[in-house]
Amino acid sequence: MALSGIEIFKLLPKTNCGDCGVPTCLAFAMSIAAGRAGLDKCPHLSSEARSRLEEASAPPIRPVTIGTGERSVKTGGETVMFRHEKRFENPPPLAFMISDTMNETKIRQQFELFGSLRYERAGNSLKAEMLALKYESGQADKYLSLIENAINNTDAAFILVCSEPAVLEKALEASASLRPLIYAATRDNSGEMVDIARKYNCPLAIKAQNLDELSELAETITASGFKDLVLDSGAQTIKQAFFDQVAIRRSALNKKYRSFGFPTIVFPGEMTKDPLKETVYASILIAKYAGLVVLGKILPETIFPLLVERMNIFTDPQRPLATKEGIYEINGPDENSPVLLTSNFSLTYFLLTGEIESSRVPSYLLVKDTEGLSIMTAWAAGKFSADNISQFIKKCGIEDKITHRKLIIPGYVDFESAGLEEELEGWEILIGPREAAHLPAYLKNWG
Repeated sequence: MALSGIEIFKLLPKTNCGDCGVPTCLAFAMSIAAGRAGLDKCPHLSSEARSRLEEASAPPIRPVTIGTGERSVKTGGETVMFRHEKRFENPPPLAFMISDTMNETKIRQQFELFGSLRYERAGNSLKAEMLALKYESGQADKYLSLIENAINNTDAAFILVCSEPAVLEKALEASASLRPLIYAATRDNSGEMVDIARKYNCPLAIKAQNLDELSELAETITASGFKDLVLDSGAQTIKQAFFDQVAIRRSALNKKYRSFGFPTIVFPGEMTKDPLKETVYASILIAKYAGLVVLGKILPETIFPLLVERMNIFTDPQRPLATKEGIYEINGPDENSPVLLTSNFSLTYFLLTGEIESSRVPSYLLVKDTEGLSIMTAWAAGKFSADNISQFIKKCGIEDKITHRKLIIPGYVDFESAGLEEELEGWEILIGPREAAHLPAYLKNWG
């Protein structure tokens, strides 16, 4: 349970030295309670007090890091049931299952496809981050070959899906430096699996047949001091998986039940053989409340919508999703193409680009940084007015790309046209439509 500022203050040294960056220990305690400062800022905190504070102030769902360096992903760390209450912290990594029963050609193709699925949207790079490497052949050499191949030919973080401790140890000898997630400890093998996870310093998934069994297993393992856990309730239907995810999240956050205070892992591909249904199931579980999602097949047509959904859900609601400022070329424009202006509010950007593309008119779209605010909100905040728009036009480089000097501004800020013509000498300011749907007709007759 999160501590109040006064409770934190009682454990601080009370020297008011200011080394933490604030003048008093009480102010520092209040900053910690509000999430604006970390314990590492206080160099005089005793190890006992630090341990007590870290345990007490830890998020209800423990964050777990899988992988190292550029291959690392983070899951868990969540503090709220609903996004609007604050924000969701760590997007669930998406993984694809690769079995060691596949032939070498198929494996190579899967790795190449995995590496090619990279998308840019609203200034964000979207991709699946993980591969679940499954021991299914019964031949340890084939499994080790698959792991080595994955290490050498992908940039993924790994889940080692292997229930045989002897084979798993050999696999970890080759991959422990990449800190893969071990899947999975069960009631029957939990002792051996925990020992292996502790020996190689890797996070461990635990799997049960139901929530009661999962709770008992988690409690037993955490009592031994091992806490880098990921939970699998063993649900085989989307209905049960949905129920389990909500129950685990609610127990951890609302009831402060520590045995469920860990991220979860789900396998939509085990609930259906239909790839479209698998995608729908995955989308449900991304929203409610999976910590890791493992898909059965690598399919470009299914991964892209899931990546976009995940991006939208895990953006901070207090920080609007924004597009990168710059010049966007649509339909292959040339020096005679129209030039349109908009804010970098992502919804506006996507609406405009869609309508411009459908018009088939080669165009330049100038996106000005308004900190993610929509056009009228940005104008009201002084971020989309004649003076700062003109500075952007002069610096963005559009004058080097066109021979004319005509700028189409949104109809909602038509009152800025006179000011823009004063600021932009030699430019003609045209008033565009207020609604994006009217752009195709407007562009066909713009000149």
